[in-house]
Amino acid sequence: MPGRHRGIALALLVSVQFVLVLDASIVNVALPSIGGDLHIDQADLSWIGNAYTLTFGGFLLFGGRVADLAGRRRMFVLGLALFTLASLGGGLAQNAGTLIGARAVQGLGAAFVAPAALSLIMTLFAPGPERNRALGLFGAVAGAGGAAGSILGGLLTDWLGWESVLFVNVPIGAAAIALAPVVLPEARDERARGFDLVGAVSVTGGLALLVYTLVDANDAGWDSAQTYGLGGLALLLLAAFVLVEVRVRDPLVPLGIFRKRELRGGNLVAVLLTMAVFPMFFVLTLYLQQVLGYGPVKAGLGQLPVAVALALSAGGGSRLVTAFGVRTPLAGGLVFVAAGLAWLSRMSSPGDYWQDVFGPTVVMGLGGGVAFVAVTIAATAGAATEESGLASGLINTTQQIGGALGLAIAVAVSTAATEDAFAGGERVMAAALNEGFQAALLATAGIALASALVTLLLLPGRRMDDGLPGPVSSDSVPKDDVPQPGR
Repeated sequence: MPGRHRGIALALLVSVQFVLVLDASIVNVALPSIGGDLHIDQADLSWIGNAYTLTFGGFLLFGGRVADLAGRRRMFVLGLALFTLASLGGGLAQNAGTLIGARAVQGLGAAFVAPAALSLIMTLFAPGPERNRALGLFGAVAGAGGAAGSILGGLLTDWLGWESVLFVNVPIGAAAIALAPVVLPEARDERARGFDLVGAVSVTGGLALLVYTLVDANDAGWDSAQTYGLGGLALLLLAAFVLVEVRVRDPLVPLGIFRKRELRGGNLVAVLLTMAVFPMFFVLTLYLQQVLGYGPVKAGLGQLPVAVALALSAGGGSRLVTAFGVRTPLAGGLVFVAAGLAWLSRMSSPGDYWQDVFGPTVVMGLGGGVAFVAVTIAATAGAATEESGLASGLINTTQQIGGALGLAIAVAVSTAATEDAFAGGERVMAAALNEGFQAALLATAGIALASALVTLLLLPGRRMDDGLPGPVSSDSVPKDDVPQPGR
């Protein structure tokens, strides 16, 4: 495929992935408006977001393997059509059940689109600097999407109403569906002879139940019978899945893929990275509104610096990986993330945006952009062409589970610290909330630092494209792959 057409294809794939990540957070700012208009109880509002997370995270491995077997472009288009129609249905919803159901269908469509999109990038671009740059752009949206969702959700809700946060997906999805057959190649695993239905049911059920257990643990109680029971059942289903994969002729997930050190270590670090970063957007949104007293639009715009920092550092991240391998840039980015979160945990009440928020979020964003790029490259390195959908489903799955687990931990830590500090009165309430936010951010900073140590222990210190040890000299990179000004 000519370079110009590949550029258009990459822009399409990255844009769609951005929308999928965006949708996990775009409704958060709109929840009070949705609750008022549809008369939804406070306890049920969280399921407008959780329904999307549940099906998205639960069906990713299934979606990735189906893309390998049935065709990656085909599943990209079919999944996007499902996502777009569900967005339209959600915007037209007149009650809680319809809206939550639409969000679940959105997540199901996204679970087919995301791994297909990432595997198409691996098909379009050969290993090396070219693929690293493409994966860098793709990985960057995972970090920037959370902040952008809060910004866009606040603006759309204030200007056009909560329905617009769902309707905005419709024209984007329709345009992408029309463009996909023109610019995207078809690709599939031609060697596959069957489909592992038992494995698909067990891993999908296990992952969906695990995500549900995590997102509901703070309401049900971490030490409740429900959490222990459902968590245990999820682990049993996943254990059954492993036993099935060992014995079946055409496994859904060939377990040999986990022998690849880069893929195994990259997915573990991806869990820890998203555990550290994703809760920050949730905590920051609450701090800006509940402590600093910002409205939805101003609170969304307050997260613009971190989104810009993530986007700007992503481009440099892919170049660093090409030059030095994945381990050093990833560990360095995670140290910056940990430093930014630790600095942000010193936020005060009453606080000041420029003193308490701006500097630490920029530091976190600069490190996060590099880290998301590097971990995406690591988790897909070494996967064969026929395994690209599977590898893509794995990295998306680990990020979804990491985000759910990190948010559950952050909320639990924040709630416990707030309850300890609360002494009554509105001013004291703001100070107590602030202490909870501080504790949550400090916990996530510790997770980021731990992930940096895991990176140094588990990932090899060499380039990811061809396995050559050590950094790359300027003479070893083909001249056509050296980034030029204006390219």
